[in-house]
Amino acid sequence: MSGQPAAPVIDTHVIVRDDDLILLSRRGSPYGYGRWHMPSGKLDRGEPLHAGAARELFEETGITVAPHDLRLVQVVHHRQETEGERIGFFFEALAWEGEPVNKEPGKCLALTWFPVHGLPDDIIEYPRAGLLGYLDGTGPLTMHNWP
Repeated sequence: MSGQPAAPVIDTHVIVRDDDLILLSRRGSPYGYGRWHMPSGKLDRGEPLHAGAARELFEETGITVAPHDLRLVQVVHHRQETEGERIGFFFEALAWEGEPVNKEPGKCLALTWFPVHGLPDDIIEYPRAGLLGYLDGTGPLTMHNWP
């Protein structure tokens, strides 16, 4: 069986951890408005994954991380019913500089540290799948929202 090649959107997500605390961002744009997720964004054409993740983290939070200080911890192949497919690469920041600041108040309502065992219930499903895959250690790949 031959079909059309996949053309998924490629996302990067960064898990910033301070011991047992994880930094989450509260969405202020239409998709997932008011719900939580990790700092994230779309990879630019021609941009290496690690560099894109570091760029997105800085653009959203002011935190600086060297691309080599990002460790890939989870991949999520996500199916969006109306928008096709997304592949999310979830990185853990092993070292960083700066204190988180909301640099995109038009897109972000808040940046908050949550305890690993006290995460909010309203994390957007797709990033939640990647975060829980990382925390649970269930393997490097999560399939999300597939039949």
